Amino acid sequence: MIRASVIVFPGSNCDRDVKVAIERITGVAPAMIWHGDASVPASDLIVLPGGFSYGDYLRCGAMAAHSPIMKDVISKAKAGTPVLGICNGFQVLCESGLLPGVLMRNRSLKFICKDVHLRVERDDTFFSRCYRKGEVIKVPIAHAEGNYFADTDTLDRLEGEGRVAFRYCDEAGVVSDATSPNGAQRNIAGITDSTGRILGMMPHPERLYEAALGGTDGRRIFESAVISLTADAA
Repeated sequence: MIRASVIVFPGSNCDRDVKVAIERITGVAPAMIWHGDASVPASDLIVLPGGFSYGDYLRCGAMAAHSPIMKDVISKAKAGTPVLGICNGFQVLCESGLLPGVLMRNRSLKFICKDVHLRVERDDTFFSRCYRKGEVIKVPIAHAEGNYFADTDTLDRLEGEGRVAFRYCDEAGVVSDATSPNGAQRNIAGITDSTGRILGMMPHPERLYEAALGGTDGRRIFESAVISLTADAA
């Protein structure tokens, strides 16, 4: 049985989407944990969902990163509990220091909501083992601040350590400035920590996990986690 916890912040609006996706894929409903709680129950997986935590005041994710629950999320993440941050959750991971960089305003200065193509850069991490390296998948985005930024040294380190999980690309897998919907440096759509057990990504895999939603490319994020947890327990 997979014990998952979804953190709910004021302004989260994708928490129930993630809950349904996890329950449909694993057969077990995750615990929904309020941001004001002091601790996360024993969990095999923690998810920081998308939305507009605290109305995106100051910077996206900046206030949520200081919610009471985050102290325990950070502690458990550093102890090895896998953490998935989606959209606003990615922003919170960066603001909390669990991942490097920051998510800035889209270069168009507009909110963008559409399906995008992603190239899978790693197929051997906790959240990506059900994909193939170089595979092109389609996942929706919905954000105004998805423009990933980091200094050159940080970007080079991410590249050198193989921590770029997904890049924006075209249907053929070609990565170029034109295929980045938000201006993200090096077309970065998702990154991991050094262990591969913490993943932050701007696209929403929970919105494309079954055919009735228009596709299943997002499903394998969660299936990868299940397989990885099973391997951990073996």
